[in-house]
Amino acid sequence: MATRSPDAIREFSLPRIASGLQTYALLCGLALLSGCSTFGGSGASESGKASYYANRHHGLKTASGERFDQNALTAAHRKLPFGTRVRVTNLNNDRSVVVRINDRGPFVRGRIIDVSRAAAQRLDMLRAGVVPVRIETLD
Repeated sequence: MATRSPDAIREFSLPRIASGLQTYALLCGLALLSGCSTFGGSGASESGKASYYANRHHGLKTASGERFDQNALTAAHRKLPFGTRVRVTNLNNDRSVVVRINDRGPFVRGRIIDVSRAAAQRLDMLRAGVVPVRIETLD
């Protein structure tokens, strides 16, 4: 049976360590880059689809801890901080409304914001349910 010298063991383990360090450095770099999103600063904008909350959510707690009020001008966004004000513009009719982020979501692929019923009414999207929008942060 052949035995390996201690040098042979080091030869095999060094590339694994280097590879592990390279992977770690790459992951750290990607994490830093993903934190530098272009969306989120004042005046930043994002386009996508918007939907609105169903009446059954009225009175339930939101992710921020406050109760959802379908008559308030509020919205859910996946990443924006709670309290951020955004202007939502319906790209089908150019109507816009300013809402405050107080919840997380939407959790449906392709949607970027869920607005309250009051905001949906001002955007004239109640009948459609889902519309293309542009959102711009105000603060």
